[in-house]
Amino acid sequence: MNAIKIIAISGASGCGKTSVVKLLAKEFNCPYLFFDDHTDKNTYPKEMKTWLDEGANVSKIKTPKFMSAINKLKTESDCQFIFIEEPFGRERDVFTHLIDGVVLLDVPLEICLARIIKRNIAYAHGNRNGDACSSITNFLMRYEEHLRDIYKEAVEQVRGNSDLIIEGTPTIESTVKIIADWLDRLKIGK
Repeated sequence: MNAIKIIAISGASGCGKTSVVKLLAKEFNCPYLFFDDHTDKNTYPKEMKTWLDEGANVSKIKTPKFMSAINKLKTESDCQFIFIEEPFGRERDVFTHLIDGVVLLDVPLEICLARIIKRNIAYAHGNRNGDACSSITNFLMRYEEHLRDIYKEAVEQVRGNSDLIIEGTPTIESTVKIIADWLDRLKIGK
């Protein structure tokens, strides 16, 4: 069997990466990893607005635990693929040669924002101890100040090295079908 292929699902927060990765993993009976499960207080630059103003070098976003988890999975798995949720595709230096395919979910930012708000409300409601209004207000202030521009910049960086770009808001099931068909056409992993 050929080496396991790492397929990154990329895009802005709220574009559907997590849902797509889970469904792809189920479809192909393969393992998956999420970027957010491997972040810590040292992942992002301390001053994100300054980082953006200085060119938004995504290689300054550090996730050594994520890299370790991917390498461990590669040695332990005999599956065709490992699907990863990696917002930055191949753009981070440590991932340039590791990722075999990048799919960019290019969802309009206002749809992503609506999904983030709904997710925060659901999370606060489910925990019954969160203040959804305060959390959302804080997020929206940061979104207006710099997060929207960060999401735009990151998507544009990934676009240049994507192997497949899915634009708009197709259903998760349609998105997975498009990706599965693309993988089959390219014979990636076969």
